[in-house]
Amino acid sequence: MADSKNEHMGEFVGDVPVVAKSDVVVVGGGSAGVTAAVSAARNGCSVTVLERYHHLGGMASGGMVLVLDDMVNNQEITVSGIVDEFVQRMRKEGMAVLPPPEDRHASQEMWEKWSRWGVHDFHKAERPQPITYAVAFDPDAWKRTSLDLIRENNINLRLHSFFSEAIVEDGVIKGVICHTKLGRQAILGKIVIDTSGDLDVACSAGADHSQGQYIVTTVFRLANVDTDEAMRFEYEEPEEFAKVNRQARRIIGGAWEMWWLKTPIPGVVWCNCPHMPGYDGISVGDLTAAEYEGRDRMMKLFRFARENLPGFEKADMLGAAEQVGVRTTRMLQGEYVVTKEDVVERRHFADTVCRGRDYYTPYRALLPKSVDQLIVAGRHYSAEPEAQKRSREIPPCMAQGEVAGIAAAMALDADINIRDVDPLKIQKQMRAQGADPGDVPSDNATGVGDVVAKA
Repeated sequence: MADSKNEHMGEFVGDVPVVAKSDVVVVGGGSAGVTAAVSAARNGCSVTVLERYHHLGGMASGGMVLVLDDMVNNQEITVSGIVDEFVQRMRKEGMAVLPPPEDRHASQEMWEKWSRWGVHDFHKAERPQPITYAVAFDPDAWKRTSLDLIRENNINLRLHSFFSEAIVEDGVIKGVICHTKLGRQAILGKIVIDTSGDLDVACSAGADHSQGQYIVTTVFRLANVDTDEAMRFEYEEPEEFAKVNRQARRIIGGAWEMWWLKTPIPGVVWCNCPHMPGYDGISVGDLTAAEYEGRDRMMKLFRFARENLPGFEKADMLGAAEQVGVRTTRMLQGEYVVTKEDVVERRHFADTVCRGRDYYTPYRALLPKSVDQLIVAGRHYSAEPEAQKRSREIPPCMAQGEVAGIAAAMALDADINIRDVDPLKIQKQMRAQGADPGDVPSDNATGVGDVVAKA
């Protein structure tokens, strides 16, 4: 780890001191960023990670998105690799829960046993929906696991560092400048991976992009909930439960039907709500207003639940997520823009390098058109808004991060531009790392095959 007393290296970018140099600079220590950093380090790169918060994990930890999903296609696991390490490590702590293979099917018995963990296939129209491979986890366990992986792989971690601007020379990114308590600092790298979630680096570097918005969410947790009694009420008094549940969702102003879920800590439930439309996720004013509104709504629901929902009579407010849940802001307009039809029709590409539930991500969708030695990974990848809405869950974003780390190492090893890395070689290395690159399409995939692999 860097010693803040010895950061000044005697080198400057303009009047900004250079405090770190590495082969790869990862901007954003969320799930995709940690995965990208670990992947690059394991493939031989020196890596620096910049993160604005005091923790790693992004929406999986600070945002309290506490279920890993969107990684199964009809019970075929489609997202694997470093994400599996997170699950395994958290399970050893008792901080991750997932249904065993024998429970992964559709039945009323399995629904009542598992649905309040959020591990059902919510894409299926049938009721009860099938229980599937998904994972409920604890946010602090995710933070610890992220830190452990960063430390074990000798990655230079710089928390409390707010990205400010990209350093670009003749169309090639050379590093980034960030804001810290000590002032502006420069971090130089041969390749930069933008995992900021909002395309901060690529936008600053001049890459083409679009901008959109969707709902934002203030997630919170309640403690001292008798989940057994709450579930008894749900299944033994279904008519009364439906009435109370409708009122709860109306009070909070819009939420998923299962607005509360169990967590690995007994008596602690995760409340995945409220839905708040109309806020711009990169506007200071909007994000501030969303904090006010989100907390107002959650407290109204909290009071209602204590007074009206069996099992919640002694509930206590455990607290809101440290980060508001932002789903869509800036999105790359890269070498290829994934369309809604690509996702819905399950189109497979010759340069597919990772996949989600039943959709595929081409390597080109991670590459800006006009900036060299820059690659992106995460929800801001190159996609139409309707495609991104269907393909931005945490596990597939982590798979993109794993790809980005591999691609960076391959580019540096071959001394080529990262956009010239052969996708077939990325696929091969993904498999070597235990990840599914999506090179073998599922039976229901449709072929596009519009890319010829590079020699």
